[in-house]
Amino acid sequence: MKLSIVTPAFREARNLPVMYDRLKAVCDGAGLDWEWVIVDDHSPDDTFAVTHELAERDPRVRGMRLSRNFGSHAAISCGLAASLGDAAVIMAGDLQDPPETIPQLLEQWRQGNQIVWAVRAGHADQSSTRLFPRLYWWLMRHVAGLKDTPAMGADFFLMDRVAVDAFAQFGERNVSILALVQWMGFRQTHIEYVKEARLHGVSGWSLSKKIKLVIDSMTSFSYVPIRAMSTIGIGVALIGFFYALYILAAALVERSVPGYPSLMVALLILSGLQMVMLGVLGEYMWRSYDESRRRPRWLVERAVGRLPDSGTPPQG
Repeated sequence: MKLSIVTPAFREARNLPVMYDRLKAVCDGAGLDWEWVIVDDHSPDDTFAVTHELAERDPRVRGMRLSRNFGSHAAISCGLAASLGDAAVIMAGDLQDPPETIPQLLEQWRQGNQIVWAVRAGHADQSSTRLFPRLYWWLMRHVAGLKDTPAMGADFFLMDRVAVDAFAQFGERNVSILALVQWMGFRQTHIEYVKEARLHGVSGWSLSKKIKLVIDSMTSFSYVPIRAMSTIGIGVALIGFFYALYILAAALVERSVPGYPSLMVALLILSGLQMVMLGVLGEYMWRSYDESRRRPRWLVERAVGRLPDSGTPPQG
């Protein structure tokens, strides 16, 4: 049995050597045949240079540098496409996910589970806000329909080779990889662990990337936003109908009918709703157009270490 460890990396030059030492201690101590696939998401620091040094030191380390910053989910897809193991563990390079958890994932995999999630039971960095993850995973469970998604979410997990090969059939660009793996099915289970504080550097997971992830996830897995537009449209139409009846009744009893102020309020509200609805439709249409162009999800600029049998790094 061979284990692949896939790590998307962005500005992790100081973390990768420490992570290598911990991975080596865990995997060698467990007697595993393992490889480490590092995908540098076009970092501005020395992440790829460090990857190159590690690959020269240990042939079990392989690395690829993407031609530009495609995002962590594209980097994960690239790493999975290059993985050679019977199972693959996906974990970030910031050491918030402890490598010492890997044996627990493997134990669940050996019991027949094809996807094993490492679910956060807590967070060592008490200053870190957990509001956005809770909101995002609540939306995944209650709006997108992925009811088995853990309440605190999970971005550290193991996939069996069967699941990895099935994942390779998907070519979607604007999608949450984590939600897609949940949606795939297979035999899934989870373990719990405490997420550690980031060792070096700061996260590149900006607010704009978080917002894009939410929109991608909603448009990929749910029609609720469009259904909500229809419901709002019906509601506004009913309000307009009853307001028209009110004006008619007021005119019949010779009462003054509200004029310019009420007209402007109604106009602004309706215009705002229309713009929001057009924006929602635009998000769906843009993603459909983006998928139809069939551009690669990633491009590899350089690679180090042993390549797959084709002799060239995978292109997305």
